Amino acid sequence: MKMNESAPVGASYGFASVARNPGAPLTLDWFEDVQVNLSAAERRAASLPARRSVKKNYQAAWLVKALQCIDLTTLAGDDTPGRVHRLCAKARRPLRDDIVAALGLNDIPTVGAVCVYPAMVAPAVKALEGSGIPVASVATGFPAGLTPLPQRLAEIRYAVDQGAKEIDIVIHRAQVLLQDWAALYDEVAAMREACGGAHMKAILATGDLKTLRNVYKASMVAMQAGADFIKTSTGKEDVNATLPVSLTMVRALRDYGELTGFQIGFKPAGGLKTAKDAMNWMILMKEELGRRWLEPDLFRIGASSMLADIERQLEHHVTGRYASTTNQPLA
Repeated sequence: MKMNESAPVGASYGFASVARNPGAPLTLDWFEDVQVNLSAAERRAASLPARRSVKKNYQAAWLVKALQCIDLTTLAGDDTPGRVHRLCAKARRPLRDDIVAALGLNDIPTVGAVCVYPAMVAPAVKALEGSGIPVASVATGFPAGLTPLPQRLAEIRYAVDQGAKEIDIVIHRAQVLLQDWAALYDEVAAMREACGGAHMKAILATGDLKTLRNVYKASMVAMQAGADFIKTSTGKEDVNATLPVSLTMVRALRDYGELTGFQIGFKPAGGLKTAKDAMNWMILMKEELGRRWLEPDLFRIGASSMLADIERQLEHHVTGRYASTTNQPLA
């Protein structure tokens, strides 16, 4: 798979290049009768890595692009401003200077965003000042989403006031399991309003939704309610991002785009740790949606340790040797 149909490796698109999703009225006809063939989805997902082989310079170019799509994340109970500062330093310079030079990149690539809890937004904004890297914040009672709605909305407003440009909200999973689409729509629409100018990623927590039909329906309702991105998981569920689930969500956002004309982004998160994982999900996006969905305004990867493996693979590409993982500390 060649990159000659793409923008240069160092190029990226800002959110301004994509018209924001205004949402649509809750329309059950768009999804209520949908059927998802689990075995067919699993076969299609399994075939994607096998059908594409990206090697040598092309692989390096794809890995640099993957790096630019990472939401570099820390969501630990013991996060401190110092840890966030170190993560932001890595976000600014995710590759060593000698690797950047050996790859022949004109510009130092940076990650797509840094994702933190609301209390850590202000330290992240300060650490990233002047870099152009946005701060994303989880909100709405992450990861369970079971706090009262007024508190969830207040948490969004707090994160935005602290400087977050992207908000990763979590849906109330019981509303999906009970098929209460009106309640889900109303809550997500209220969250979108609370985000104001910040882009909203709707986390479906797909491991809790039980069926691919539920995943498709929840994806469609979240987009009708105004989500700019749909995201697989919080990373805290027993099952997080998988290719069959991602395929189902990508098909939903493709259908939404055909119905409305608006492009919606996609973010897999949870369990993606290696450069190979990054390649597999990028192949999914390229095969199902096209080259445009390999840019950070329409594709993000929620990860932390993945960055270290991408750096290790790129070092191997330029030196021919695999370095110890301690040579690529995350932060």
